[in-house]
Amino acid sequence: MSWNLVDTAVLAVDTGNGRAVVKAAGPGNRHIGREITAYQGFTNVLEHRGQAPRLLRHDRDANILAIEYLQGSSVEGNDAELLPDTYFQAGELCRAFHEQAERADPDWDAAAVAKSIAWLDKPHRIKPGDEERLRTILLGHRPQPVNVVPTHGDWQPRNWLIDGGTLKVIDFGRFAWRPAIDDFGRLAAQQWRQDDRLERAFFAGYGHDPRTPELWRMTAVHHAVGTAVWAYQVGDEPFEMQGHRMIAEALGLFDD
Repeated sequence: MSWNLVDTAVLAVDTGNGRAVVKAAGPGNRHIGREITAYQGFTNVLEHRGQAPRLLRHDRDANILAIEYLQGSSVEGNDAELLPDTYFQAGELCRAFHEQAERADPDWDAAAVAKSIAWLDKPHRIKPGDEERLRTILLGHRPQPVNVVPTHGDWQPRNWLIDGGTLKVIDFGRFAWRPAIDDFGRLAAQQWRQDDRLERAFFAGYGHDPRTPELWRMTAVHHAVGTAVWAYQVGDEPFEMQGHRMIAEALGLFDD
């Protein structure tokens, strides 16, 4: 079940207690540790509904975990990917995950800027004019304290399953404390562009739209830069092209 873009191996295995999923990665991979942290303290709000897997076994030092295998079909590429009800459920689940805790973080904003600049310092194929403008925006940004919540980090149909009309969430390997709106970035760059009913349904499920213009613009920049550079590094050209489109759209937010 691996994506074969990074060094994470994902296996579906049959056991005496039923089917499970085993994930393992090399010592430099941080995703397994993040996922273990998520399962140990934050996924229960979804697990008790049957809408996220249970952690069965783990070993942080060995960078390996085993989780419950969830029944369902991937939403990505499925008819459910374009149904408003899918996004209403996704909004409800996202809110439940976010509402577990909140804290002020005086350093997150500055760290996000530094990370995006570090991405731009790596090899990439971003147009020189766009790179110059991105650096100007990043270096000119005045970091502020922000409120952060538990976030999934990759909240999108690729990590959702649909089972008899019920939405389920998998893959918490990018779990971290971030501003809540960070979990909206993938959807805004992908499915919401195709049909604005999906965006409206999501926020109907979420309960409100917490995006503020300044933080949303910077979030768009961070997502765009990270996507374009990471995808180039791993050789995922279609995703890299999406990243370049995201850069153009993020820069457009600063033209208003």
